[in-house]
Amino acid sequence: MRRLFTVLLLLATPLRAENVAGDFDYFLLALSWSPNWCAIEGDARESPQCDPSAGFGWVLHGLWPQYDRGWPDYCRTDHRNPTRSDTAAQAGLFGSAGSAWHQWNKHGRCSGLPADAYYDLSAEAYGRITRPEVFRKLDNPVRLPAAVVEEAFLRDNPALSADQITITCRSGRIQEARICLTRDLEFRDCGADVVRDCTLEDALFDPIR
Repeated sequence: MRRLFTVLLLLATPLRAENVAGDFDYFLLALSWSPNWCAIEGDARESPQCDPSAGFGWVLHGLWPQYDRGWPDYCRTDHRNPTRSDTAAQAGLFGSAGSAWHQWNKHGRCSGLPADAYYDLSAEAYGRITRPEVFRKLDNPVRLPAAVVEEAFLRDNPALSADQITITCRSGRIQEARICLTRDLEFRDCGADVVRDCTLEDALFDPIR
């Protein structure tokens, strides 16, 4: 009887409306290692991010609103879209104007903020993370355990804990460092669906171009 009552109570609880701008629990800050992204797909796209003169290392893939489980995307918003000059101004942060537009369109709308405020918040979040300089000093590709990348971030960000960061891999390469932040941009534990640590012991890590 008690179990039946619990089930009925759960059924009577209204579901959370998803993809509502401004309604989310925390942010996921995704930092992409640009040389690896370029090797995986950027070169094929002829992305300006991959031009050797750009010198990108850790670029901001995005600042993503998250639910405690799952995430919103492509939310409706009354705020205007950024102009081409707006997104061009973000190329140094996101790697390209196209990436800055995509991040606003898919994720920024869900923040509930105007585009310029979302970009400002993204820059602030990016600036709060110390990106380990050791990776910029590489002269040649190396293979390393993905755990080494996490350890480098933990070492250079003493307030960050292992439950607040996850390292992802793709196509045998280090892909991203993903760090969980409160809505006030303080470190917080990641949701269970976010923690997908790469377990490769020989992940490829390309040097800055």
